[in-house]
Amino acid sequence: MTVHYIALDVHCGFSEMAVVSGSGKLVRRDQCDTRIPALREAIAQVRRPRRLTFEEGPLADWLSRELRGSVDELVVCEPRRNHWIARDGDKDDPIDARKLADLYRGGYLKAVHQAQSLGRSLLKQQVSLYHDRVRERVRQGNQLVALFRRHGVFVKATELLDDETWRLHMNRLPKSPPLHHGLELVRQIYAHLSRQEDSLRDGLIGLAQNQEPIRRFVALPGVGWIRSVTFYAYIDTPDRFPSKAALWRYSGIGLERRHSGRGPVRTRLSRQGNRRLKNVLLGAAKAAIKQNENPFADK
Repeated sequence: MTVHYIALDVHCGFSEMAVVSGSGKLVRRDQCDTRIPALREAIAQVRRPRRLTFEEGPLADWLSRELRGSVDELVVCEPRRNHWIARDGDKDDPIDARKLADLYRGGYLKAVHQAQSLGRSLLKQQVSLYHDRVRERVRQGNQLVALFRRHGVFVKATELLDDETWRLHMNRLPKSPPLHHGLELVRQIYAHLSRQEDSLRDGLIGLAQNQEPIRRFVALPGVGWIRSVTFYAYIDTPDRFPSKAALWRYSGIGLERRHSGRGPVRTRLSRQGNRRLKNVLLGAAKAAIKQNENPFADK
């Protein structure tokens, strides 16, 4: 029985579809609206067994949940892995879809895990939103501190949220209305992001307290609610990793080996891991070794 490989080059308005047979023959090319009914109808016109792939992106989570039941296999693939192969030769949306189908048929795609339920997907979205707000708040705080340092005033960003401290340091600056106005705007953004961060943190902790695995993570030294819910949301299920080493590499703490010819074998940390997970694990380790009376600190 011939397997049909379907590839979608997805855009917000439309999607290009290419279908390749098991022998590599292009059997169908189509364009349809990026709406679930239209996509399901287009996929249903391809004979089974049919397998579907598209690249990871903003629409991937939604499409994978809605289209998984319409095909025998669905792979959301890593676009960076496809980049150097797909860029060869001419390039447009129909050609990209055909090349992606060929890569799928040849087994060259690297799958990207997608949450199986809407609840887990929304939890990961909230975790990502919180960490994005933290990063943006830190960026604005660094900018505010840098503006003060340009005039020889050294202060921490968190101290500038206090009105009395703010007025004290503002009086040390040159009497320039544009300078003071610009600093006021940056401070307002920094204060607003701080409030959003606090609100998101409280909401995440509330969600985390209802999950039994997260409560077990929190019992570990150095692991708080935010680190626990971040690890839980990004790992999703350990069953998707074939080995512990694969889990370590995904978390940014795995090792990779480099060797060529008769040269020495070099081992280094993998650079392809999830940076957010790596920060969680290293932060937890550093916090644990600073605590007393726990086996991690003792070791």
